[in-house]
Amino acid sequence: MSRPGQRWSRRRARALLRHSGPTSLLFRRRLALIGGAVLVGLAALAFAWAADEATEAFHRLATANRWLPLLLTPLGFAALAWITRSVAPFAGGSGIPQVIAATQLPEKVGRCLVDLRMALLKVVLTIAGLLVGASVGREGPTVQISAAILARVHALLNVPLRASVMVAGGAAGVAAAFNTPLAGIAFAIEELASAYEQRMTLLVITAVIISGMVSLGVAGDYVYFGAVAAHLPLQSAVPVALLAGILGGMSGGLFARLALDAATARNRMTDWMRAHPVLFAGGCGLLVAAIGVATGLTWGTSYAPARTMIAGGDQPLWFAPAKFLSTLATSVSGIPGGIFAPSLATGAGFGNLLRWIFPGEPASAVVLLGMVAYFTGVVRAPLTAVIIISETTGSRGFMLPLLGAALVADASAQIFCRERLYHGLSRNFLERAKAAEANR
Repeated sequence: MSRPGQRWSRRRARALLRHSGPTSLLFRRRLALIGGAVLVGLAALAFAWAADEATEAFHRLATANRWLPLLLTPLGFAALAWITRSVAPFAGGSGIPQVIAATQLPEKVGRCLVDLRMALLKVVLTIAGLLVGASVGREGPTVQISAAILARVHALLNVPLRASVMVAGGAAGVAAAFNTPLAGIAFAIEELASAYEQRMTLLVITAVIISGMVSLGVAGDYVYFGAVAAHLPLQSAVPVALLAGILGGMSGGLFARLALDAATARNRMTDWMRAHPVLFAGGCGLLVAAIGVATGLTWGTSYAPARTMIAGGDQPLWFAPAKFLSTLATSVSGIPGGIFAPSLATGAGFGNLLRWIFPGEPASAVVLLGMVAYFTGVVRAPLTAVIIISETTGSRGFMLPLLGAALVADASAQIFCRERLYHGLSRNFLERAKAAEANR
């Protein structure tokens, strides 16, 4: 005959098992987060490898036949636009606006905005874009597929899908894409979560740390652009950061304004673009091809010329406007692909222009200030911009001048575009997702 203490212990054990055991919601929620974050890290690494291979394949092709892109790139853009509209209408563009919109409808978006099948197709289409020379990056698509992976794992384990899961997935994607865990957390606060709730903290940090550990374990502790020992004395940093912030912020704000107008404005030109999306995409591809053939530097992410400028090497002064136009044409064409890496490259080119104004200052420092200013002007997330650039270049001792330039750029960008780019674009996806759900 069992004693009262034993019966009490058994009841407590059964209650604990129901609360935290393998069948409990708490256990399944933790398993979904940890398992999903591991998959995010692996997926980000696989995507990075495939994107790099596609970029190299196109460069070999363009080197072997300089004029071929004039045919290949426009046809590729047109084909990608047609496939996107026909098969995966929510796969177009960066992927970050889709995740921002998904946080508004977390229980209903699994079949459209962060559907895993659609996100995988977006990855394939982004790689195809790199194969035809599009000025796109993999970071935005990585955010979308990361959120889709976490959403699918939660669905498989029968765990309710919350907005915090989308935020955690997107943050983990940024961390794994650039090997920048702090930037992932900052990105979650500034971009993905319009009102950062306290209960998201553990989710975001856990997902970022786990995906980052997977990335470090598989790819090693690498610095995306290579370590740069940037330094400027205070009396030199102030004028450079101020001018970089004003001009870079306005340039980035102009890009955001043009990209938003192409997506949301209603006039004769945009009406024609929406009525003939495949033809318009082909025209954008022709512009990208013409710039690429003329310069040889604006294909894909333009990682190599950006790294050269960051390290203090020389590149043509016209690289910045050429990359600006190439990235804008790719962005408004509607094909899948991100603007993070191309915008960083454009920012490096803008910093290269500042070197002409400040010839006596250390080249790497001036380029980084121009880079953070332009990137902030585009995405309007100064903290994320500073941390991404400091982590991707190893310039952690240069963060104060970077922050000064970013804050000035954030203010000056509003001269051209008061609305933040990703949030403005997310409204379109949110409306389309609501319409898709209403028609089901």
